[in-house]
Amino acid sequence: MKTRLLLSSLLLASGAFAATPGKSCCAAKPAATVAAASTFTRESVYQLDLRFTDDRGDDRSLGQLRGRPVAVAMFFASCTYACPLIVADLTRVRAALPAEVRDEAVILLVSFDSERDTVPVLHQFRTDRLLDDGWELWRGDAGAVRELATLLGVNYKPEADGQFAHTNLITVLNREGEIVHHRLGLKGGLDGVVAALTAPSAQ
Repeated sequence: MKTRLLLSSLLLASGAFAATPGKSCCAAKPAATVAAASTFTRESVYQLDLRFTDDRGDDRSLGQLRGRPVAVAMFFASCTYACPLIVADLTRVRAALPAEVRDEAVILLVSFDSERDTVPVLHQFRTDRLLDDGWELWRGDAGAVRELATLLGVNYKPEADGQFAHTNLITVLNREGEIVHHRLGLKGGLDGVVAALTAPSAQ
C-alpha cells in the first residue's frame, strides 16, 4: 500500500495522468515519463521511467531490469564509512545466492552524488572493488535521483565536508519491479535479503 501511494504521488507530480479534456497541461517537461499503463503492474516502481547512465556510459532505465530479481541501494563513490559496508554486504548477499539465481539477479547501485560521480568515477569504483557484470552502477540527474530516493524511502543530505548523511537501505525488487523487502541499517539482515531474492515472490 505504501509503495502504491508513493507511486501515485510521483505520477501526479510528474504530470503523468492525462489532462482533463478542454484544459491544457503544464508546458514544463516532467522529470520522468511514465510507461504505458498496461506495461507494468500497479505497484511496480518501473512505472516511473526514470533515466540514468551506467558506468559504461550507456543510457539506462529502470524498466530494463524487468524480468530479473534486483537488490538496489543508493550510495556515493567517495563515501568513507557506510557505503563500503553496504557494498560489502551486497557482495556477501550475491555470494550466498544459489547459482541459478545469482546468474539472473542484479545488484544495482545508484549514486546520489550527481555532481562528482561521473561515468569514469563509477567505472573506477567497479574496477577497484572487482564488481562483475552482475552489478549495475548508475548515475542520473538530480531530479531522477531524488524521485527514486523518495520511492525507495532513502533520505540523503550533503554535508560541509563533502560527505552525505543518508539512509542505509537495501531494497529487493521482484521481477516486476515491486518492492518485496527492505533491509534498513548496517548490521544483520542479510539472510532476509537472500531469501527475498530467491523467494517465489521475487521470481
